Amino acid sequence: MRFHPVKFGCLLGLACFLSLTWITSIPNEKGSAAHPDLQALYQRLLAAEAQGEQVSMDLSRVLEQLRNLSRAPNVTQPANGTSNTSYTRNLSAERVRQPMFSSGRRTFLQPNVHLYLPHLRQHPDSLTPNVVVGQGRHGVSLVLGVPTVKRQKQSYLVSTLSSLLYNLTPSQRQDLLIIVFVAETDSNYVDSIAETIKKNFPREVQSGLLEVVSPSQYYYPDFTSLKETFGDSKDRVKWRTKQNLDFSFLMLYAQDKGTYYVQLEDDIVAKTDYFNTMKSYATQQAANQWLFLEFSQLGFIGKMFRTRDLPMIAEFFLMFHKDKPIDWLLDHILWVKVCNPEKDAKDCNKQKALLKQRYKPSLFQHVGLHSSLPGKMQRLKDKDFGKQSLYQAHSNPAAEVSSSLTHYQQHSLDRAYRGQDFFWALTPVQGDHVLIRFPQPIHVERYLFRSGNIETNGDKFYNTTVEVLSSNASERDKLVAGSSPRYKGSDNGFIVVGAFQDGVAEGQIEAALQPISALRLVVHYDSDVWVLLSEISIKV
Repeated sequence: MRFHPVKFGCLLGLACFLSLTWITSIPNEKGSAAHPDLQALYQRLLAAEAQGEQVSMDLSRVLEQLRNLSRAPNVTQPANGTSNTSYTRNLSAERVRQPMFSSGRRTFLQPNVHLYLPHLRQHPDSLTPNVVVGQGRHGVSLVLGVPTVKRQKQSYLVSTLSSLLYNLTPSQRQDLLIIVFVAETDSNYVDSIAETIKKNFPREVQSGLLEVVSPSQYYYPDFTSLKETFGDSKDRVKWRTKQNLDFSFLMLYAQDKGTYYVQLEDDIVAKTDYFNTMKSYATQQAANQWLFLEFSQLGFIGKMFRTRDLPMIAEFFLMFHKDKPIDWLLDHILWVKVCNPEKDAKDCNKQKALLKQRYKPSLFQHVGLHSSLPGKMQRLKDKDFGKQSLYQAHSNPAAEVSSSLTHYQQHSLDRAYRGQDFFWALTPVQGDHVLIRFPQPIHVERYLFRSGNIETNGDKFYNTTVEVLSSNASERDKLVAGSSPRYKGSDNGFIVVGAFQDGVAEGQIEAALQPISALRLVVHYDSDVWVLLSEISIKV
């Protein structure tokens, strides 16, 4: 039998009131001889009434304290500083109250991250993203999420970012955000990754195209109590559980940054023009009720979501983060949404297929050999990726080409100039050159030299100038001499007209220098990498 303190207090007060009313109704004529026992009973009832009122007040205070205690765990304290983000807002608990009825008012909570990760209650700032590098870019079309962890062997992060940034146009760079999520709590390691990115991609960091974020040191729970399931070892269960938490964190951080979110990994290579391809395909599918679009058939690589769906997806992952791998959980979301338990698996697969659309050929290929799970070799390859175009062919004017650089295998300068291959040479040193000499002086309108390619984007020309040899010697001397020279002269009559920036050199050649007898590239400082020319274009 349940004890109800409110009812008990009310009954006790009512009894005291009725007793007092009955006693005071007894006539007490002046001078009469009142019965002594009755007088004593009256005094005791007065004392009982006072004690009843005190008990009622005490019970009221206790009940109020109990109500306050029940509210306390449901109230999320506002975080300080930058924690007032959409990420924190969506994870905070919201009180939802039913209307007042005669039976009283009931209060309940919406599901929130504290139900799935209760250890976060102990640290109010545990959900605050640590933005190490970023300019707060918002409102873009595409947001790419690249989680990375400390690997025992080779890191592929710089190569992956180079591939994603390769050959982007200025307008695409303005409409894109790449978020690198360093899924580690070691601040020294996080800072080292940020420094590496700032060193290799200074322009992208400065413009806000690249961001680097990491979680709070309190974000991850204690993984030692995880149960081993599906025949996986304890290390693998921990790895997949942490991956679920990493992807959820990244999704929630990215939810208000743009229109579409694409989940990637830190050991992939992207196809040229992946940006326009994904954006166009998403536009074509706008009328369909898809949950995600697939641009790779491997695992979770290349999955595109509408950012408005990310809170729901992340909450599902958090709800079952200890139970299954993330790609299985994603499939379960589809099952929950459209599968009818009364129908067969064939119908279920048909309905799920409506919520995911596959683009072919694949735009992303997995290239990492060493998995982020220690000791695991990852040889997965996407068969639908096809062959990657590693060079851009052009029809160039007849010329004799030569170089002081030693080319690697069949990747010669002559084959690159004729549009049959890319030019790949060993490490250049100061004074090395690439020379293009025309049989007869010709009018050259524009030039374009692109170094590196989608797979070897680090092998670029650095500290290298573009120089031309004008056949008009008198005009050439005027342009490089005098009090205000328009060009800088070089040796053997060549004039410097341009230089490589971010691996690309392009420009026009003005009429005063025409006709041109030769072009050349000149290296001014020793390099510590090989060099690759993926595009040579001489427009006449």
